[in-house]
Amino acid sequence: MLPKRGEVWQVDFGIAQKVRPALVISIPYGDADRALIGVIPHTTATRGSPFEAVVPLQGLKEGAFLVQGVQSLPPNSFCGAWRF
Repeated sequence: MLPKRGEVWQVDFGIAQKVRPALVISIPYGDADRALIGVIPHTTATRGSPFEAVVPLQGLKEGAFLVQGVQSLPPNSFCGAWRF
């Protein structure tokens, strides 16, 4: 199952950034497209920046999605949909 726009998934961002929740912002890709999925990572280390989108979700630690942290990752980076 591929992530869908608007869903929150656990995503493996690699060694430095670890596995963390991320908001999917991509639309489904086609055969002619690169197999990448755009996400915005979540952090609990907020700074009060206007580029932090606070979206309270049940079961998600208090924090924000980092709008300036947009990344594109391959489907194998996704560990599972967030369970509310």
